[in-house]
Amino acid sequence: MNISDLILGKPLQTSDERGQQIGPAAGIPIFGLDALSSAAYGPEAALSLLIPLGILGVQYIVPISAAIITLLIIVYFSYLQTIAAYPSGGGSYTVARANLGASPGLLAAAALLTDYILTAAVGISAGVGALVSAIPSLLPHTVSLCVGILVLITIINLRGLREAGVVFMVPTYLFVGTLLIMIAAGVFRVVASGGHPVPVAPLPPPPPMTAAVSLWLLLKVFASGCTALTGVEAVSNGVKAFREPAVKNAQRTLTVIIFILAVMLAGISYLVKAYGITATDPGQPGYQSVLSMLLTAIFGRGIFYYVTIAGILAVLSLSANTAFADFPRLCRAISQDNYLPHVFGYRGRRLVYSYGIVVLGLLTLVLLVLFRGVTDKLIPLYAVGAFLAFTLSQSGMVVHWYKNRGEQWRKSAFVNGLGAFVTGITVIVVLVAKFTEGAWITVIFIPSLIFFFHRVARHYQMVATATESKEPAEPAMYKEAPITVVPIDEWNCISKQAVEFASRISSEMIVAHVEDGERACVVTENFHQYIEAPFREAGLTPPRLVILPSPYRFVVVPLVRFVLEVSATNPERRIVVVIPELVEKRWYEYFLHNQRGRMLELLLLVHGNKRVFSLSAPYYLSADQ
Repeated sequence: MNISDLILGKPLQTSDERGQQIGPAAGIPIFGLDALSSAAYGPEAALSLLIPLGILGVQYIVPISAAIITLLIIVYFSYLQTIAAYPSGGGSYTVARANLGASPGLLAAAALLTDYILTAAVGISAGVGALVSAIPSLLPHTVSLCVGILVLITIINLRGLREAGVVFMVPTYLFVGTLLIMIAAGVFRVVASGGHPVPVAPLPPPPPMTAAVSLWLLLKVFASGCTALTGVEAVSNGVKAFREPAVKNAQRTLTVIIFILAVMLAGISYLVKAYGITATDPGQPGYQSVLSMLLTAIFGRGIFYYVTIAGILAVLSLSANTAFADFPRLCRAISQDNYLPHVFGYRGRRLVYSYGIVVLGLLTLVLLVLFRGVTDKLIPLYAVGAFLAFTLSQSGMVVHWYKNRGEQWRKSAFVNGLGAFVTGITVIVVLVAKFTEGAWITVIFIPSLIFFFHRVARHYQMVATATESKEPAEPAMYKEAPITVVPIDEWNCISKQAVEFASRISSEMIVAHVEDGERACVVTENFHQYIEAPFREAGLTPPRLVILPSPYRFVVVPLVRFVLEVSATNPERRIVVVIPELVEKRWYEYFLHNQRGRMLELLLLVHGNKRVFSLSAPYYLSADQ
């Protein structure tokens, strides 16, 4: 077993794709981690903005959470219809492009890509934040922990969809189970105490009131809390990942995810108010997450506390998997329409879109390092892309129902229209409320992505136009055989094989050697003895030796210039450069030899013309050497 098999798993055949499809049990951890984990940081994001109100701010968390849950239910019914209408994967890009046109489709694509990048970054940073709450001494290592978790998630996703579902299933159900137990126990204590529960362990004192309540503040709190809805669209993007009946399995998965999320949001907000828990300042000494304080108040810091914190840490960190599951699929869909490089459509060794996974990992790494892994700094950028995608998707579904006008189409259109209206209003609220806190970055990034899409599409269109041909091949286009050029450094088995191969292509050969002032005489002597003499003895025209001076010891550049000169002086001839190359037995031996042959081939591609060709003449080391 080689290293690739060990890290990424053995390659899967295309015919194995069916075995990689999943059911609702695995679909919940794969496509629901982002949504479910938002119960851990959504309420906290809202409470963080209520810190200036002191203990008074806690009174507003329940009505704000109720508004968020109402919005969640509206979006849920909208996406149930989207899944049924687009069983091949009804992501916002697909729906908007099909019903609203290319430009709204690209806007939805850019918004979704932005959302997925931030989903990965926020999930990991929130997970590390939970760990730091339990072990404050780890605070200085926040960024390192974020990067380590990111690498782990990237590798797991490169191993395949089904394997990722198995890996994430245990922490997901541990997280859901422990939080539901916490909520049930907390509600029981509140009821038993007549609405005035006493914390098992002391909580940090509430901060002093430093600001007054205002509509603007409440709108900002609502905008932050809306991050709990991000990830709801993930199931609709990945319908094809489910086994048959795919639509029913996807809808069941979405239903379970939304029900659990609504219960957790309602329970957490109720208990936060009942226990009078206020948020602490993230990234500062003494920081504790809201869930950490809630667990401490209900159970104290015993075994259950640490088991639950471990589950929260695992799920928050792994919630980035939702982005890793959907980002590559979205990139593939965009690339099929020529708006992203086609490599995003290629599946890797484990039947996943590896390029999308790697690119998402790199972009997430940049965000985590740039914002030092602090969730509160990333949250303001978060919800704009998600809700913009929601709005475009639901607007597209309204047009879809109007075009088809089947039975009860008005009812379906009303549901999606309501979803579009509510999420559209939310986009405006989030954008205005969070603009100065970082949402302006999203406003710049999304148009930049759209510009990039258009540039890529323009390039592919240009290439298609320039390479289109309806003319038959002309076998005798060149009346003369090509001129072969063989660059050699010294005489050995590698150069011998290249010369012999070149002699079978053309009778006119040039042997080129770059002179660095040390081995010119040796090369000249070897040329006469091992190349020129045998050719004359065989009655053939011997190759011509050309010495290329290079006082600064450059090798590749003089060769490229020489080939271009030969091409210029022979405008009717093809020039074939036969490049001698050594192929090592083991991959790590690759680094023990210069790779000038690869560089020469690359520069010839960049600076050459349609009459210059390059051929590799590989010399393989035998197993006994």
